[in-house]
Amino acid sequence: MFRPTAKGAAPFGEFRTWYRVTGDLAPHRTALVVAHGGPGSTHDYLLGLAAFAEQGIPVVHYDQIGNGGSSHLPDAPADFWTVDLFLAELDNLLRHLGIADNYVLFGHSWGGLLVAKHASAAPAGLRGLVIADAPASYPLWLEQMAVLRAGLPEGVNETLLRHEAAGTTGSDEYHAATRVFYDRHLCRLDPWPREYQASFFEMYNDPTVYFTMNGPSEFHVIGTLRDWGVTDCVSGITVPTLLISGRHDEATPAAVQPYADLIPDVRWEILEHSSHVPHLEEPDRFRAVMADYLKTVVTGQEGE
Repeated sequence: MFRPTAKGAAPFGEFRTWYRVTGDLAPHRTALVVAHGGPGSTHDYLLGLAAFAEQGIPVVHYDQIGNGGSSHLPDAPADFWTVDLFLAELDNLLRHLGIADNYVLFGHSWGGLLVAKHASAAPAGLRGLVIADAPASYPLWLEQMAVLRAGLPEGVNETLLRHEAAGTTGSDEYHAATRVFYDRHLCRLDPWPREYQASFFEMYNDPTVYFTMNGPSEFHVIGTLRDWGVTDCVSGITVPTLLISGRHDEATPAAVQPYADLIPDVRWEILEHSSHVPHLEEPDRFRAVMADYLKTVVTGQEGE
């Protein structure tokens, strides 16, 4: 794994946002800023993107407030955790690092919606946008989850539904049934890579953000995000945008389609042997797609 050139914590009001930088954040270099999923996960499972520092592109990872190395607030009320909070945190980090005038954003899953919302305001310093494995709205996500759940082996969805109705989603039986879904549509590698397990366990070590905004599982979204999406604003995105998803992704093509329909300058790559984490499941193909895109938006060269 690539060693960081800097680590730190950006003051964010009375809180702190942990970050790490790989490469040189020189003024003339376009930085790649990586927003993780969840909400409530950590940067760990996306550390492989630090490899793009070898192309002269400094890479910034950070843990969103509430998890990982950033401030934890287990007693914060539900209305504290808002989309606007995380947008403000991203803006604050860009200013703190001095890169607000020259950066590309990569957002995975929830992070994809977050960076799409950020980009829809057409910030002057944004050079490009990558939305990876992200639905365009949570209502659409839930519609597609129902389709995927119906395709699970006999009895699995019935078990999930029974525990969801009873409010016993913390039971071992529910967790075992969720793993059947996750092994199909979240990560198809066996075993899961260490960096992915690290983020997964971090999220459940402090599930405050995830349980509040999402819910008890990927497909039972009953939190504050359940009615939220970005379909009303992504037509305002003005930079070249790359969509990435997996053929077996829980973010199904139907859930991603509005981005392709509404963003003016967009390209979509579906990785055929991946689910929700193509950067781990098909790393070579993922790196090639990303390198081609970055070559275009960072250096102005045409991709091959």
